Amino acid sequence: MIALAALARSMSDDALVGALHARGVPTTGMRDLFDLAEWLLTPTSVQAALGDFDRTHLAVLGATAAIIAETGAEPETPVGYDDIAARLTLLRTEPITADEVRAAAADLAAVLLCRADDDGIAVFRGVGERLAAWPAEGLPSLAELAAPFPPTPVAESGTDTRMLDALAAERAFSTVAAIAELVTAVGTEPARELGKGGLSLPDAKRLATAMSIPIEQVAGHLRVAARAGLVALNVTDWMQTDAGGDWLNGSTPERWAALAASWYEAMPTDVHDILASARVPWGPGIRAYVAWLYPASGAALEGRIDEFSADAELLGITAGSTPGAVGALVLRGELSAAVETLDGLLPHEVDKVYLQHDLTVISPGPLAPRLDARLRTLADVESRELASSYRVTAASVERALAVGETAESMLAFLGEISLTGMPQPLGYLISETAARYGRVRVGATHGEEQFHSYVRSDDESLIGQISVDKTLTALALVRTGRHRVASRFEPSIVFWALSDARYPVAAENDSEQIVHIARRTVRRPAPPAKADPLVDLVVRLRAADADMGETGQAFLARQIEAAIREKRTLTVSVRMPGGAVSDYLLEPTSVANGRMRARDRRADIERTLPLSSIDGIS
Repeated sequence: MIALAALARSMSDDALVGALHARGVPTTGMRDLFDLAEWLLTPTSVQAALGDFDRTHLAVLGATAAIIAETGAEPETPVGYDDIAARLTLLRTEPITADEVRAAAADLAAVLLCRADDDGIAVFRGVGERLAAWPAEGLPSLAELAAPFPPTPVAESGTDTRMLDALAAERAFSTVAAIAELVTAVGTEPARELGKGGLSLPDAKRLATAMSIPIEQVAGHLRVAARAGLVALNVTDWMQTDAGGDWLNGSTPERWAALAASWYEAMPTDVHDILASARVPWGPGIRAYVAWLYPASGAALEGRIDEFSADAELLGITAGSTPGAVGALVLRGELSAAVETLDGLLPHEVDKVYLQHDLTVISPGPLAPRLDARLRTLADVESRELASSYRVTAASVERALAVGETAESMLAFLGEISLTGMPQPLGYLISETAARYGRVRVGATHGEEQFHSYVRSDDESLIGQISVDKTLTALALVRTGRHRVASRFEPSIVFWALSDARYPVAAENDSEQIVHIARRTVRRPAPPAKADPLVDLVVRLRAADADMGETGQAFLARQIEAAIREKRTLTVSVRMPGGAVSDYLLEPTSVANGRMRARDRRADIERTLPLSSIDGIS
């Protein structure tokens, strides 16, 4: 504990904060660095920290502890890197160099499991004891830690992966299309998140229908979309973000690139290393490999691997749990090359459609996303496959008019992309709907405390219908005149509720001029910086350390208390009356009232020394 407290004292503040984060140190109950060292060396804390390291790192620790035990040296005595490398090379089929041992030791020292300097590695007492107990608990011994991975069949580099790549590309295309439907759907109507987590059942069913996937797959697609920043949770509602709106206008390869990049960038280092180096298929097949490589990891690492493996399958990074050509490029961080490879495997996008007399629009292939996004403003999607179909209705035309389209702009757009001209029924529907658009108007009230918006129409019967429409009950509409109702909700909320109920509604300003409003989206400001509680803890520990001083009696007393708990022998330098300094090999038994009582191991007598005469302890 003394050595660990000394190591923590010597670290920079940033390095110490990083180590405390990695070890999950609590922010309360720590008076000084000795309390911190005591917590870090508890069996529970040491075991949790060991779970984050692979067999190579664990073998370095184990070999160091074994050499100390065999030589009979004092615990925490440094062992040279060459000696550790030589010991491990005897146990391994492949040699390990001193530089590799040094690199592993640096990682271990960074989380306070050992001290690593020019003299070698010193394993802290509690860490060595924990490793020594592993075989009795069914965990690997040193020899087992150094053993190679059992032979596993590995596909040869020349294997034909064309079928695998085709399956992966098909999955990538389907997922991108499904997530586009998800982003569009929550942009039209937010999806509610339950307090206990997960989507509400009605919203999950609605999204599954829109995405044409089983309901149990909605959560995975939502996770991928949220990770890419396309949707975000606004208090209790999942909503489309500004980035999500921009993403919808990209091509399929561009859309996929954003999803794959967010997957790669969010992947923890340990998960990436495992997935990139695995010699077995991902999914259930990788569990044995993870259990071998990280023998003390527990369920947390498996959960992270399962999540990223499942998302990789969704994105076509893998097919049948095996990375193809595209997946291999993504894992190497070569995203541009991955996008180029995938682009050659995806279905060709089209920019023309067939307009039918029954008011349907048929796309003979995947419609270019920018055209698809525009077409969706004035038509409803009926089916989404490689060849999609849309239907133009009065309600869909009114929806387009509400966001700024005109009859002329819609007719011009459809004419540009049509392979069959403009069917007369379709042109008539758009013109007639535009002519009657705005029969119902929504605006903001002024000077009416209980109301924030109004709905008006010259058609008294239409206002009467709106006032009793059960689908609008949530708006709490109140009849305030023959041609008018009012609501306590904002005009935008009332407007979109009426639009969704398929009324010919338009928004107007104070001058009764039609204005266009869009559905609300999430604009996430940069979150305010939160104070790191572990930074405050380090500040408190440094302050306590400064109060003790290097040779102050409080600091000496804490060192002696730690030695008593560990039953360890200390070399105590005592300043004699004449000024000379003598070293004693002492086993302290108590410290109180400014004095230390100890057993002199050389003279085999009891000594009592004032702390004021102690010049140093080692």
